[in-house]
Amino acid sequence: MLYRGARQPGEQHVLLPSLHGRHITCVRRLGAVHPPGRPAVDVFVTGSEDTTARVLALDERSRSALPVTTLDDHISSVRALALAGPAQPRADGFSTLLFSAGGRAQIECYRLLLSGDPDAESTVACEVTHVASHRLDEYWDRMKNRHKLIKMDPETRYMSLSVVPVPDTEQLPPPCLFLAAACSDASVRVFGLLEATRQLVLVAESFHHQRCVLKVEAFLQGQQGRDAGPAALDVCYLCSAATDGILAFWDITAALAEATAALHGTEGALQLQAGCPRAAARPAPPPVALGAPLLTVPAHSCGVNSLHVRPAPGGRVLVASGSDDGSIHVCLLEAARRLTLWRLGPRGLQPLSSAFFHVPDLAELDCWEAEARGELHYCGVLCGQGLEVLRCPAAAAAVPRPHTLLCATVPAGDCCGEPSSGSAGSPEGTSACGAPQAEGEEAPEALSCSSFSVVAGPSCSPCAAPAVQRPGPHAPFS
Repeated sequence: MLYRGARQPGEQHVLLPSLHGRHITCVRRLGAVHPPGRPAVDVFVTGSEDTTARVLALDERSRSALPVTTLDDHISSVRALALAGPAQPRADGFSTLLFSAGGRAQIECYRLLLSGDPDAESTVACEVTHVASHRLDEYWDRMKNRHKLIKMDPETRYMSLSVVPVPDTEQLPPPCLFLAAACSDASVRVFGLLEATRQLVLVAESFHHQRCVLKVEAFLQGQQGRDAGPAALDVCYLCSAATDGILAFWDITAALAEATAALHGTEGALQLQAGCPRAAARPAPPPVALGAPLLTVPAHSCGVNSLHVRPAPGGRVLVASGSDDGSIHVCLLEAARRLTLWRLGPRGLQPLSSAFFHVPDLAELDCWEAEARGELHYCGVLCGQGLEVLRCPAAAAAVPRPHTLLCATVPAGDCCGEPSSGSAGSPEGTSACGAPQAEGEEAPEALSCSSFSVVAGPSCSPCAAPAVQRPGPHAPFS
């Protein structure tokens, strides 16, 4: 219900017509409309348990919210809303793409065209175009060999939505639009939108959490630190949170590339079917498995109700979450894969150079010395879901001889900024690398390493307690 503000002398409180018949579950600001001869009007959309989503215009002078239009395609409660990027300005207003989701595993997609209308009570006009919809029970009915699979629960609820920002690469040519959803059946699902054919297709999923997933947030992380070269690429990550308070981080770049290739084939087939109604319906390709997450963070003791992710410079990510346990958790993560060149000397490990690499699911690396144009370089090759070669000029690394060099890879999601008292299983009073720790001395951070290789050089004199340092802004690989 919406009530008027402070009453004037002799007036009574007036109960205004309700915006919704039941609890309002979600809200998003669409933008501002400038009606002719009127001040700007902010436009919002709300979702409710009454199965509708309403577009509202907020009049600041009368301090009232006036209904513009109602979206009533849902058969159950609307729990989540998402907008596909910033609004697209037009001569008399703007347009935007809206996703709504909720109970009965239902997602609806609309194109909204908003403009000023002085004759309307709200001074705003909204033209609605229904773009696409998706329901898991209908998807199940179209599946082949479904008798071999576990039946999907038609009562699944979508708890949260996030439009996936797609990196502009050759593997993901525009226009590509993906939507991530947190689901009550313990899954994280990714959908692809084919706006030309009005289709919303399930392209990827994972049941890693094994409990209700409450929040999901997708973001791009570009390698924009000092170690990033001009050809550095953006990586698409997905963060999800469940009722156990654990945050999971995924690299979905490769999955999106695979899904895009499948979607382009599906779109062509659907266009042929649209031109030939008698053509046999072609089922959508099976969803890609997202696999295991890159990193899990036990942030809370129970369900996560709020989740926000903001990329930070240097390949880092600021993550803030709130929970039913009454706590707010803020952490700084390094959401990037990094190859680091170390020098092993009498004082322990010294970082010389660091670079980001882009091979998902790293399996192995090898390193060597090579000469190019009369200059010595340290090179490394990495393999996994792809192959990548990196090199660093020896002059830039400033390595004295004799020396022993190591190349080590740090997996995505390595926590930073939070000192560790030691690695798992380390005896009390020792550092993460096994070196004795003086009383009152702060323990060094535990270094997470997925693979390493000796580059070259003779063995140095053994050291009893090598110190571990974090790589900083050193000479980059190329």
